[in-house]
Amino acid sequence: MGAAPIIIDTDPGQDDAIAILFALAAPERLDVRALTTVAGNVPLALTSRNARIVLDHAGRPDVPVYAGCPGPLVRPLVTAEHVHGKSGLEGVSLHEPGTELAKGHAVDFLINTLRDAPERNVTLCALGPLTNLAAALIQAPDIKRGIKSIVLMGGACFRPGNVTPAAEFNIYVDPHAASVVINSGAPITVLPLDASHQVLSTPARIERIGNIGNKAGKLVAAILAHAGHEAENLETDGGPLHDPCVIGYLLKPELFSGRHVNVEVETGCGLTLGETVVDWYRVTRRPANALWINEVDANGFYSLLIETLARLP
Repeated sequence: MGAAPIIIDTDPGQDDAIAILFALAAPERLDVRALTTVAGNVPLALTSRNARIVLDHAGRPDVPVYAGCPGPLVRPLVTAEHVHGKSGLEGVSLHEPGTELAKGHAVDFLINTLRDAPERNVTLCALGPLTNLAAALIQAPDIKRGIKSIVLMGGACFRPGNVTPAAEFNIYVDPHAASVVINSGAPITVLPLDASHQVLSTPARIERIGNIGNKAGKLVAAILAHAGHEAENLETDGGPLHDPCVIGYLLKPELFSGRHVNVEVETGCGLTLGETVVDWYRVTRRPANALWINEVDANGFYSLLIETLARLP
């Protein structure tokens, strides 16, 4: 059985960069067909540039990067430079990317690729706002047949939000897109704050990563050393590692557990905009539309991350 074809939809972003490196370090398991970029942590021009910089660091300029939507479906763009720095990659030595963006729009690439794919073939790894995926599903609902699963980082149920008291950032940026994707009928797995807040980048774990002995380990350790904003807010000894949970789940799902539930996204105005309303106890009897992950073996996750990153240059 060959490597699973995946497309990474992303808004790099410090933790996005680590997730991309994580995926590229396991080519026997994950066949990264492309990166599609979206505005989120920083504007689209920067996320598209950062994606190509990360590919350069991984020695994988062959992976195409398609730029996608510059803003949400309905509302104005909200970004997170206060977390990821003005460049989006605080802690990374930046350079001009060695490759150009691939020609064409990310949404068109998604539509064409999924239409041409065998049935239930491609896994979409969504690490940012869901604008590109929603736009593709709205324009071409038939592409759902080519999707094996959508594994996304976003949302919160048992933990508070990280951008408002109710909402997690990726969902809050484009709640309307999140609602489209989660209710698309495609198989959905959600890695929310409930999971990622268990995966803390403590000083001891950062040191282990930095001691891997390769460039990738030093790069990831440098990123994590500059990502202290959430640790301060949470009053923990390390910041949560959000987006890499998606790749960890694909590589070793037995480290994660959860429940098939109904999830709805609040798209109205007010204090709860972007909240993910999770029917954990099935009180509404609405049909389940997602696998919601709420438990992670954090030590097992970091061992997997370190073992995998060690394969990179």
